[in-house]
Amino acid sequence: MSNPLVSIIIPCYNQARYLQETVENALKSSYRPVELLIVNDGSADESLQIALDLAKQNSEIRVIDQPNGGVSKARNRGIQEAKGEILLPLDGDDLISSNYIEEGVKVLISRPEVKVVYCQAVKFNESGQKAWKLKPFSRYQLARDNMIFSAALFWKKDAMEVGGFSEDMKMGREDWEFWIKMLKNGGEVVQLPFTGFFYRLTPSSKRKKTGTQAKKRERIDYLNQKHADFFERELNGPLRYQRTYSKAYNNLLKFLGWKEEGKKK
Repeated sequence: MSNPLVSIIIPCYNQARYLQETVENALKSSYRPVELLIVNDGSADESLQIALDLAKQNSEIRVIDQPNGGVSKARNRGIQEAKGEILLPLDGDDLISSNYIEEGVKVLISRPEVKVVYCQAVKFNESGQKAWKLKPFSRYQLARDNMIFSAALFWKKDAMEVGGFSEDMKMGREDWEFWIKMLKNGGEVVQLPFTGFFYRLTPSSKRKKTGTQAKKRERIDYLNQKHADFFERELNGPLRYQRTYSKAYNNLLKFLGWKEEGKKK
């Protein structure tokens, strides 16, 4: 039996400084066959030209150019056009280890109950790197916070079934909502026991831009509106702005007989 094709989807917006390193790093993967889809999301820098030059040098690379629409739209374009059965989103400035894809595919093939495979990770910049401490996966923990970065391996059919990434989620952490959609009604998750993902910290990193209190509140309101059933099951009520205490607070309110009347407190 031949190995399934893996599509590495690289959304890129003004990441000319790092794109070539990311692409060349991904192509050092020990796994084959792969295709690498660079989705240029309306970059104003040299990203598109760099992508086209790389594609001329390597037949495994395809370039898709579209007007700027945000990272979710770019990832979804890659998902739709991917020829692979297995997908790996990878932002245009991040890196992976050479064995990450190979080990992840082994799990997906050998264990049909597994929907998502990821690994241990570090955050890095010019000053060095530090471990990215990720909580163990459970649906209860996923209801409170995200522990799966976007650069995980999953089946294309599962992504298509849930409609891909939500393009109307403009306040950040769209990967969290994507995993909720994919996993809330079942499916196992495996974290590989090695560091295989390297998240680059830059002054323009999206995690910094979407870390404000206003964005957090907007995000929680959005998640509650879209996944009320999931939070009711896992937290006995909505996700609260103080996320850690959501279940305890919901339990207390229900014990006291209080009703939400459509509001999240």
